[in-house]
Amino acid sequence: MKSGKLWLLAILFLGSGLARADERDVWMFAQWAGDHQTRPFREMLVEARLYGVVPIHQLLRSASDWRLCRASPFAVPPASHWPAVRSTLSLLKALDEQGILRQFEVVSGYRDPRLNACAGGAPSSAHMRAFAVDLLLPPWADPNPLCQFWQEHGEAWGMGLGRYPSGRIHIDTAGYRTWGGDGRPGSSFCSKPR
Repeated sequence: MKSGKLWLLAILFLGSGLARADERDVWMFAQWAGDHQTRPFREMLVEARLYGVVPIHQLLRSASDWRLCRASPFAVPPASHWPAVRSTLSLLKALDEQGILRQFEVVSGYRDPRLNACAGGAPSSAHMRAFAVDLLLPPWADPNPLCQFWQEHGEAWGMGLGRYPSGRIHIDTAGYRTWGGDGRPGSSFCSKPR
């Protein structure tokens, strides 16, 4: 069996029993991936030992408003963004290893500028200029350990942490900052330590 089919079967198996908050599942990804070049991106993740930190079908999800914006449901970030992808995934891996972020679903990753504007993203959003993820936690999960991590270690990581009224949480490594539903630091569920 070709290696391309092996990785596809692996994500189908790994993602088959998980609850989904987003319709862009492994089946939709498999159809999309057949027509798009993902191999160099996947190889980069493997070489960086970051493949599987986030299931590939979630990692490559574009904006949730992809249909409304007539865009692709998935997107591979440009190679110039890959260092930021590695940085953000390394942070997610550290959060998992410390027991802070164990169960989550990524619902948005890289967005090109047109899709970002259509989806209502900030004009200088890390989704398009670096790499960011918007994720959902299970309803029972407490987001406060993320806040504590951001307060204690966020500056060293260059961690951006935002939370939207929908409950989505934004994480990136494009600069130490936080914000809430109105996009301002004062509305964040997490404030800088004094």
